[in-house]
Order: sequence, then structure tokens, then C-alpha cells
Amino acid sequence: MVIMANTMQLGNFPVDKANYEEIRDALVGFGLTPNQSKVFFYLGKIGAKTASDIAKAVNIPRSETYHLLTALQNKGIVEASFQHPIQFTALSIKKAVNLLISTETERLNKLKKSGPVLEEIWEKIPGAESTEEDESEEKFKVLQGGNQVNSKIFDMILNAKKECRILGSEKDFMKFYHANFLDALEERDIDYKLLTPISKKSKYIFEDIDQSKIKKLCSSVKENLCFLIKDDDEVLFFIKNEGNNKEMRAIWTNSETIIYSKALLFNSIWSKTDSAEVDDNE
Repeated sequence: MVIMANTMQLGNFPVDKANYEEIRDALVGFGLTPNQSKVFFYLGKIGAKTASDIAKAVNIPRSETYHLLTALQNKGIVEASFQHPIQFTALSIKKAVNLLISTETERLNKLKKSGPVLEEIWEKIPGAESTEEDESEEKFKVLQGGNQVNSKIFDMILNAKKECRILGSEKDFMKFYHANFLDALEERDIDYKLLTPISKKSKYIFEDIDQSKIKKLCSSVKENLCFLIKDDDEVLFFIKNEGNNKEMRAIWTNSETIIYSKALLFNSIWSKTDSAEVDDNE
């Protein structure tokens, strides 16, 4: 069988590579690893299979496949039968997404409630106090993996006093949408501006957002350019953002020079860019 360059093979089934990668990236945004996403995708599209069948189809060692299936069962999105050999099935995508969102929301609510308690205990323990010089010192931090990067983005949005400006690719904003960053922006009483390529495929994620706050980024801007500016006092920019949640890397800094250069770039593109309207034929 001849496999086209834009397709990949899962078992005996050819799959459009671009569509699969988009789904994989979205699932990674929900906390799955790329290999967990691949197994879930295969089961969701093919139906009930044994661990051996799955391992062969997705080209992952059987020992790792068992670990992946256990992790997916723990998340509640894959189920196992009582028959022998055991057959594994995936929940429908709608049920799986709702369950993942519910789990993440519950986790965030628990963290939110534990925050004040942690702060209270922390303040009871004596230690060196930070000075104004420490607070104003320019710093940078390398953020490794989706959890660190996403947590820092949430922190910047929730602590913004005036505005946030975000520039990124269509894929970046799909991840931001699934990570609830756009909802967090809407809930904050701050100004914000978004610059991104918008096609018919991604238009739905911006439907509930004030259209004056969005502009359509021209296709000549490189897809791997993505950064967020908060209040002109912090900036986060990606240095590796290729779908793999573990490999995601970004740099955060409060450097005035770097913030100024990113703000200058953003404002220049914003002033030269049209509104976010999308042609339905695009």
C-alpha cells in the first residue's frame, strides 16, 4: 500500500496527518502525553482492541502500551472488558472531553482553596525578607513542559492590572482555548489584544470574544513566533512549541529591554493588521 506524504498509518488505516496532529495537540492541552493521545485516538476510531493489537497498530512497545492504557483508564477515558484477552475501548470524544475538563476544573478548584492555607502557614515560618532591590531586579526563568508554561501564563493573566497582549499561531490559540486562557482573559477586568491567523477551522474559538480585541495575523509571520506581554512588566515567549507537552519550552522575564522589543513588534504588527473577519471560503 502506498502511503501519501500527508497521511500516516495506524494499523491498516491511513489517517490524514494534519488532522491527527491537530487532535493530538488538543489532547496534549488536556494533559495527555503524545503517546496517550495516539492510543486514545486509535481506540476511538477503530473500536475495541487488545493491548497487543494496539501496540502493533500504533508502533509502541507492548510494555509501554500497558502503562499508557493504565494511565488512560485512570483518567476515565478508556475502559477495559472482563473477557479474555482484555479488550480496551475509548469513550466518545464528547464524553472524554467533558470528563477531562471536569477533572481539571476540580483540580484547579482544590488548588485555589489550598492557596490561602499555604500562604498562612508560610507566613508563620521566619525567614529573610525580600527588599525593594530584590523585587526590581531583572530576572529570567526557563519554563520546561506544558505544566510549568501553562501555570505561568495563568499567573500572568490573573495578576494583570491593565492589559495582556498575545501573539501566536492558530495552533497556539487552539491550545490556549482548550487550556481556558481565553476564558480567563474574558473574566478579568483588563484590556487585551490578540494577534493570530484565523481560518474557518479556528473561527469558533473567538465567537464569544469582543471582535475589536482580535486582529488576523498575516500568513507571512512565522508560525513558531508566540509570546504574551503583561502590563509592560513581564513577557513570556516560546522557544519550543511543537505539540509535545513534555518538550514545550518558554522563557519568562521582566527585562525592560526584552519587554520593550516584544511590545514594539506587537504594536507595529497590530497597527498594520486588518480586523479578524474570516472569509467562509478560506
